[in-house]
Amino acid sequence: MSRRKKKKKGEEHINESWLLPYSDLLTLLVALFIVLFAGSSVDIQKFYSLSNAFSNELMTGGTGFFEYPGPVPGGNSGSSDGIEKEQKQDEEKGNNTEENPPELTEEQQAEQKRLEEIQGRVNSYVEENGLEDQLDTSLTIEGLSVRIRDNVLFDSGVAEVRVENINIAYEISKLLEMDIPRSVIVSGHTDNVPIKNARFDSNWELSVMRAVNFMKFLLENHNLNPERFSAKGYGEFQPIASNDTVEGRAQNRRVEILILPRDDETLR
Repeated sequence: MSRRKKKKKGEEHINESWLLPYSDLLTLLVALFIVLFAGSSVDIQKFYSLSNAFSNELMTGGTGFFEYPGPVPGGNSGSSDGIEKEQKQDEEKGNNTEENPPELTEEQQAEQKRLEEIQGRVNSYVEENGLEDQLDTSLTIEGLSVRIRDNVLFDSGVAEVRVENINIAYEISKLLEMDIPRSVIVSGHTDNVPIKNARFDSNWELSVMRAVNFMKFLLENHNLNPERFSAKGYGEFQPIASNDTVEGRAQNRRVEILILPRDDETLR
């Protein structure tokens, strides 16, 4: 009779000791992902509580992994109440900036009144000559803006003022005669239709030359001081209407005259 082969020690049960550290590792990974997820929340107080709870349960001895769960350890600066307070203050500042402009001094308010009087003179000229569709004015803290659409002054793609409309420049120059001289900026604007010909490589050049040519006619009035005048060209980059329609493009092709307040730097 053959002898049965004796089983060696250890063959009946597979060694499963590796499962213990493996399960601990998985537990730690799960805990880590939970804490990271909690950290993405804006509620910092709950994040602290959750991370401290995991620290107490999972970490034993030494310095805990979650000893400093937030970017700013300790103190009340990271509390949700503090953050909400800061956010509320920022919102209030934004509202004050947009809805409540800074109060002007008495001198600045008086200057705004003078600009309103000039605006009234310009508006009266516009009404008397039936130019409501071609000229309009607006008064802001930057100054008084007189907007002249290009179909009043220029042919399409041309920078020279039409002969029949030169008188408009002369009339406006008379309106710019003021008891208290102010700086004036003449700016040219175009639509976004590309232009490239023998004279202009882009809308930049066209807008600048329209402003310069119109300013030349203004300064034929010798009662105006040329030192207070400057010209700018903005090309198509400051539209006031959509360039997707014919009407919108017509509004964007324009010349603007900005009459600055006296000592205008104090108003900015």
